[in-house]
Amino acid sequence: FQTPTPPSVSVIRLPRGPDGTSRGFDPNSPRYQALSPISISTMGCGNEADLEREQQARVALRERYLRSLFAMVGHTIHFTMYERVNVSAFFDASDIDILNFQVSDLQTPLGVHREALLRCSDIISYTFEL
Repeated sequence: FQTPTPPSVSVIRLPRGPDGTSRGFDPNSPRYQALSPISISTMGCGNEADLEREQQARVALRERYLRSLFAMVGHTIHFTMYERVNVSAFFDASDIDILNFQVSDLQTPLGVHREALLRCSDIISYTFEL
């Protein structure tokens, strides 16, 4: 029995930052702040068993979220955006930091856009059917 090879996942590489070397490691970036040692534990002073359980829970949630992103590829996704604007599009890819979604055939109240980048910070929710 041979296990099937997993399909490849598209990732958009955004241009380098203004200093020419950064890709999401600016100390002021949301990713850096989320991964900084200060934000890792919400339990307070470090009981190691509690910290380990919390980290395992975060790993499970992250894996579940990444699997849902993978399941979205090629499906029509219905987005509720900031100001309660409803749009739909075919999901193509996410950037490496999951800050932007690349979509195609974006249907908005003003018309259809062939290709678009949606900022995740503008998305309130999204749904799709498998």
